[in-house]
Amino acid sequence: MTDTTDWPDWFAEGFKHVWLPYTQMETTPPPVPVTATNGVHITLANGRQLIDGVSSWWTACHGYNHPHIREAVSEQLATMPHIMFGGLAHEPALSLAQRLSLLLPGDLNRVFFSESGSVSVEIAMKMALQYWINGGEKQRRKFIGFEYAYHGDTIGAMSVCDPEEGMHALFSGLLPEQHIVPLPRNDAEFVRFETFLGEHAESCAAIIIEPLIQGAGGMKMHTPDTLARIHQAAKHHDLLLIADEIMTGFGRTGTLFASEQADIAPDIVTLSKALTGGTMALAATVATDNIFDAFQSDDPEAALMHGPTYMASPLACAAAHASLDLFEQEPRLNQVSAIEQHLLRALEPCRDMTGVVDVRVKGAIGIVQLKNFSEHNQFKARFIEKGVWIRPFGDVVYLMPPFIIEEAELSFLTTALRDVVGDWSVRR
Repeated sequence: MTDTTDWPDWFAEGFKHVWLPYTQMETTPPPVPVTATNGVHITLANGRQLIDGVSSWWTACHGYNHPHIREAVSEQLATMPHIMFGGLAHEPALSLAQRLSLLLPGDLNRVFFSESGSVSVEIAMKMALQYWINGGEKQRRKFIGFEYAYHGDTIGAMSVCDPEEGMHALFSGLLPEQHIVPLPRNDAEFVRFETFLGEHAESCAAIIIEPLIQGAGGMKMHTPDTLARIHQAAKHHDLLLIADEIMTGFGRTGTLFASEQADIAPDIVTLSKALTGGTMALAATVATDNIFDAFQSDDPEAALMHGPTYMASPLACAAAHASLDLFEQEPRLNQVSAIEQHLLRALEPCRDMTGVVDVRVKGAIGIVQLKNFSEHNQFKARFIEKGVWIRPFGDVVYLMPPFIIEEAELSFLTTALRDVVGDWSVRR
């Protein structure tokens, strides 16, 4: 357990009034108070610094407090912090929509902004359903998702998460029932997948997938060829394909978007997390011209009736522009490649440790999967003792560091991970 005797008064008093995410607060040690961030470092209230190994829930791709993003947000704050996007428009949002469209493949040209990844998935699902409804195919009411999938914590998004492996089993019966199937990875599995689609496609609106890497459902990976074959199957059975790039987008897998590696153009893409470089909340649901055209009508009921209050926040759009500038001006994808090579070398020794099920690396993501693992709180405390912030979940200990991390800092992270996993392995 982390020593809390030197935590500040504001923590002791304020902690009585918060409800933490993904936490059984009766049994879980309290969180660690933070007072500052910079680069790849988190400064704790007691003055200690930790190297962040998970990029603040996978968002801080450029590290913390990058001066270019900070300056862009400051300038926007002085001009127009926020304005409603209903009946009014502003340059940061419109130019960002154009910029995203130019970066994405195919004719993904229509951007609907929101504030969180879960909501962007909800919007994608509404778009997909109403696309068919507006076209007269009202029977297409279900979605096809995959085992180990995670797409968010709101009701619609929960319905396409894996109900067995995910965090939402308690809500069975309340959630809409979708088709959750094994993600096919070989010829035999694709035969079964095609058979399933042949039987159910006419009642389904879309397939939804996290391209190349399934995130919070277990960090499972599949190849670009697998993704391409799923895209081909969707087209063959007249289904839309939604690519949830919330975690994988903006360089994390080695290309700006994971879908690029399969050379596919999804019908709808969801984006968030690193979109603003970890600065503030912003999400986008991007649809093709074909999807958008299905909503164009003299009938008001054919419109997409959705509108988050803070959608297209000028502040967040300014941060997103600055983040995209950095992908153009600084060698982010080269840095991701260097991180990948380091992780491949540094995590490989874990493979021979007792209790280690698998070691996986893709882009700036390194995963060590453990057998019968339950010591999440102990691991977090050990990592803090070693000067790093690494937060295991499920059966995985993983690294997703900021892209700007230096070799020495990355070595510090991987050494800490090997040491803690190694100690656990010896105790088994």
